[in-house]
Amino acid sequence: MKDSIKQLERAIGEVMERACTEGLDFFEMRFEICPAEVIYGFGAYGMPTRFAHWSFGKGFQRIKTEYDLNLSRIYEMVINTDPCYAFLLDRNSLIQNKLIAGHALAHSDFFKNNAYFQPTSKRMLNTMEASAQRIRDYELAHGQGEVEGFIDAVLSIQEHVNPHAYTEGRERDTRLTPQEGAKDLLGYLIEHSPKLDDWQRDIVSIIREETLYFWPQLETKILNEGWATYWHLRLLRGMDLDEAETLELAVMQAELTAPGRFRINPYLFGLRILESIETRYGEAELWSVRTWENDISLVRNYLTPDLVQALDLYLYRRVGYEWRVVDKNWRRIRDTLVQSLINGGHPYIVVTDSDFKGSGELYLRHAYEGMELDVQYLERTLPYVFRLWGRTVHLETVLDEKMVLFSYDGERATRNFL
Repeated sequence: MKDSIKQLERAIGEVMERACTEGLDFFEMRFEICPAEVIYGFGAYGMPTRFAHWSFGKGFQRIKTEYDLNLSRIYEMVINTDPCYAFLLDRNSLIQNKLIAGHALAHSDFFKNNAYFQPTSKRMLNTMEASAQRIRDYELAHGQGEVEGFIDAVLSIQEHVNPHAYTEGRERDTRLTPQEGAKDLLGYLIEHSPKLDDWQRDIVSIIREETLYFWPQLETKILNEGWATYWHLRLLRGMDLDEAETLELAVMQAELTAPGRFRINPYLFGLRILESIETRYGEAELWSVRTWENDISLVRNYLTPDLVQALDLYLYRRVGYEWRVVDKNWRRIRDTLVQSLINGGHPYIVVTDSDFKGSGELYLRHAYEGMELDVQYLERTLPYVFRLWGRTVHLETVLDEKMVLFSYDGERATRNFL
């Protein structure tokens, strides 16, 4: 056991030395070896110290099932903190851990240097631990069922924040008015809800802060994973691998970059765009892209007709009982991809009136740009917003090119064309 640990330490040290030579600039790294069940939990919760909730347990079971059925592979998890933590599966082979070390170092370099990660707290492990303790205290004071039910309501709209209005360690003033078209629904509820008690406002603040922390990962999934994949390949290809290690590396890389049937594989997509950038513009452009771009600008500025063809990208839709390709025009494919990435892929909802009809009703508007809302999800979510606001809630959107107003008054839901 001691010999294998020493061997792993030497291997990781070798990868780190090569990464430094190549110019990667990462946080202090701490590698931890964990059993699969622990990493399943970290993957489901997003962080090792996050508060407990049934939905995270559901995520744990999904991840475990996919792994057990060999539908996905979890090799590692990297935490955006300083120092940066990387968790390795205890069953990994040595070459797997070399790949993971290179991948993790590149992620850490990205966390440290990409502009979209600069506002994020690098002490979030401690912050989440303290937040989890406060929530446990609220459960003791108000009952686990009451607190869990309230968290259900907040998590249903957790994506509705404004990630670009804050700086590290201190949020901008949350005194938002409807006239500003407040996108930060959670911040607006904290400040203006006539219903919430202090402990409830604190829980909304906790979830909002955690969403803001995770948001850059939504904005840079393709670029971040592409960057990590590019670098673990470059680092390992420059090392003295034996024949068995070379073969195992090829198998792992093939699994990691296998094309998705209905979804973009960010490891493959990001890698191919970065390789294209290096070929067309040189290595200096790669470092610039790492520093200043997110997924939207990456796709908008660097996706080319040749890449669309090489990656076999196309637009499709369901016709009857079949999925059919309906468009292979590269510009429309690029623009559709960009549209799907706006706001982290979530609907853009703003507060337009907090005293609708002069009776304190909350009026929300969906900034419709061609993508309709999931009506079933919308109708399940409005009662949660009602619970957080305490009075009738309305949401204006577009269905079948017609303006529609969905409402919930605490007893019944209605749908009216405008």
